Amino acid sequence: MKHLDLTGSTTVITGAANGMGADIARLLAGRGTHLALIDHDAAALATIAAELAAELADVHVTTHVVDLRDDEAVFAAAASIAEGHPRINALITCAGSSMLGDIDQLTMEEMRWLTDVNLWGTVSITKALLPALRAAPAAHITHLASVYALAAPAGRIPYAVSKFAVRAFSEALRHELEGTSVSVGAVYPAGVRTGIILHGRYAAAIDPAVAAHAAAAQARMYHTEPADAAARIVRATERRSARTMVGREARLIDVLTRVAPSSYWRVMRRPLRAAIDTTTPAD
Repeated sequence: MKHLDLTGSTTVITGAANGMGADIARLLAGRGTHLALIDHDAAALATIAAELAAELADVHVTTHVVDLRDDEAVFAAAASIAEGHPRINALITCAGSSMLGDIDQLTMEEMRWLTDVNLWGTVSITKALLPALRAAPAAHITHLASVYALAAPAGRIPYAVSKFAVRAFSEALRHELEGTSVSVGAVYPAGVRTGIILHGRYAAAIDPAVAAHAAAAQARMYHTEPADAAARIVRATERRSARTMVGREARLIDVLTRVAPSSYWRVMRRPLRAAIDTTTPAD
């Protein structure tokens, strides 16, 4: 498959205001890639756009404040992006959130909220931008899944459900677009220090101190810097990779779930014990 040249073309990034999305934007802008940045956080989005504009006058950057759960807003933003960026050849979906809690603590509304953000937001922006991507001689879609799209831990049901579904969407879409100019890949990060778990949501039924303790335990397991993850994601996009692991833990869990698909939890339970405990009172 032909290597994708991102220089001089436009890459659309969701979740671009913070974390990996922002680092991907910085990296691509430095290589001469024009950008359409999407996020629901208007202030943070304006900050990253101003930073890029101050450093790189030759790069065209537009910002689009969008709640990805709003299909009408998503399709309107896609139309605006296509109008302002005539050469779109990549979409990287970084937008997402987390949710702590077990099945007894979580409400249906809380679980649906996370699925709407992580899954349906990804599906919506992808569908909305497909016509523009198809118009390019070659294009690639990179969806951020998660290591929890390979293994489903206790205490993370809505997150694992949404990310397994993103994985399924990516694979099914790749098969649908086989033989076209558009390729699709999924990235499986593990342990990236973005702060998603510290700033994510938790079930309202959980004591905030307990939730903070569990989130901190999870965050201590993260070792990959966002900039390093961003470099891997950009490389995967350029190579039009179908499947990319980010971080040593992702590669280990990928092997573990292949070797022990029905019993991998026996290995994962102990290191994740504190991170999934949302019932023990905090000290």
